[in-house]
Amino acid sequence: IPLLHIESKPWYERFFGRLSHLNLCVTNAMREDLAENWRIRAVTVYDKPASFFKETPLDLQHWLFMKLGGTYSPFRARSEPEDPATERSAFTERDAGSGLVTRLRERPALLISSTSWTDLFLFLNTEFEQLILDGHKLPSLVCVITGKGPLREYYSRLIQQKCFQRVQVCTPWLEAEDYPLLLGSADLGVCLHTSSSGLDLPMKVVDMFGCCLPVCAVNFKCLHELVKHEENGLVFEDSEELAAQLQMLFSNFPDPAGKLNQFRKNLRESEQLRWDESWVQTVLPLVMDT
Repeated sequence: IPLLHIESKPWYERFFGRLSHLNLCVTNAMREDLAENWRIRAVTVYDKPASFFKETPLDLQHWLFMKLGGTYSPFRARSEPEDPATERSAFTERDAGSGLVTRLRERPALLISSTSWTDLFLFLNTEFEQLILDGHKLPSLVCVITGKGPLREYYSRLIQQKCFQRVQVCTPWLEAEDYPLLLGSADLGVCLHTSSSGLDLPMKVVDMFGCCLPVCAVNFKCLHELVKHEENGLVFEDSEELAAQLQMLFSNFPDPAGKLNQFRKNLRESEQLRWDESWVQTVLPLVMDT
């Protein structure tokens, strides 16, 4: 059963795709393109997150923050606890007596992105820093960037030259098992991915949604099939719109009644299928019927 990927068009996919009993694609936009331009009939099967992409329990968040704080300063406590036996990170602390983990009241917001390095990202950090300095009620911000990209070192130097006071940028090397834990611990994801074909969806957002992490994503042709504006995140067209969205989402952070919490609640209630569940419920019946 071929799984066609529209961004490469070898002749044999075009030829044999018309002869196969079943073709799968990953968006309705791709399905329509296959029908119109390739004369191939396909069934849409959306990508789903693996089962290990899920919300991270608070005690496990604390363990991860303490682990990362050993190497990366943005995860370390901004101040020492009154009780030296209390274990504190930038976001959480564990009571020495009870072992109970709680979030710090004045914790920074944790934003994560797998973006390639661009001037847009530098603009965002500069803009957010200025909003805080101008007196807007916004938290300090820790931006974790997992994308490597060829311009990473160039933009890292530019950020260091900016000497931000309230925005910290971290580019950690994460062990494979720590990446989903970090997604499940973050407050907001940002996606700057645009499909070159406009026909497939960013897996990074799929994984973020698996962790019930709201997302701000740059718009392109079929993004609406994944990101539902004002339901599980926000869609933006340019850097100014994204900056305004960050200001709105993080205003009075952490706000139990704010949009961030509402988006997260909507993601929890959506009860998303996982990859293996989707395969069994969606693909297997199609295979059995061919």
